[in-house]
Amino acid sequence: MTADGMPRPASLGAAPAIVDDGSPEAPTFHADAAGIPPERSAPAASATRQAAALEALRAAEAATRAGRPSPPAVPNPEVAQDAEPDPRSVAHAIALRVLALRPHSRAELERKLARRGCDPRVATEVLDRLTEVGLVDDAAYAQMLVQSRSRTNGLSGAALRRELREKGVDDELATTAIGSLDDQTERARAEELVAKKLRTMGGLDPQVQARRLAAMLARKGYPSGVAYAVVRDAVNSAAEHRRD
Repeated sequence: MTADGMPRPASLGAAPAIVDDGSPEAPTFHADAAGIPPERSAPAASATRQAAALEALRAAEAATRAGRPSPPAVPNPEVAQDAEPDPRSVAHAIALRVLALRPHSRAELERKLARRGCDPRVATEVLDRLTEVGLVDDAAYAQMLVQSRSRTNGLSGAALRRELREKGVDDELATTAIGSLDDQTERARAEELVAKKLRTMGGLDPQVQARRLAAMLARKGYPSGVAYAVVRDAVNSAAEHRRD
């Protein structure tokens, strides 16, 4: 699992090495080297396929770093001054290095490429190609983020929708990804969070407990009505507050 809570996908075959040695031209990624048929388009890509391809990139990068470094290239003084990096290769390498760290939405990648000075038209071409091979897939990304954040952070559907919007995911894709979190599921998750937190608050006044628990649920995006009902039931039923 990555530092921000995203799950690390399973490994899939070998992939092209990603080497950031400072040379002006970065390696070009080939979809068939990662085991991804080029004829499969983005609509058919799944979260599993995207995650496996990213893990393959990570494995290749780790293997390269662990190996013996290549001897330094001897520059040709006649052409070194005139050589310029290919903009598409540079943008492609940047995007692959970013994706090797964790999954990203297309909008996130666009912003990162823009900050690195990539031409918008070149960035679009590169991201279109990565979309074709399934490495950029906002639908799969949204599903992965919802499952991860809901399970590990206990975020509500409203909070997940805000996060997906901030990451540039289309509202329709966000709605589809969040669709599995119905009201019953969301309340059950809120009850789990409150029960876990309440076990660490023994000895506090019931009103203090209720206030802190309600604040916790509010931070995670739960509606006030749900938060009030869940907290009230949990505090009133706590063994330390029961009257004999």
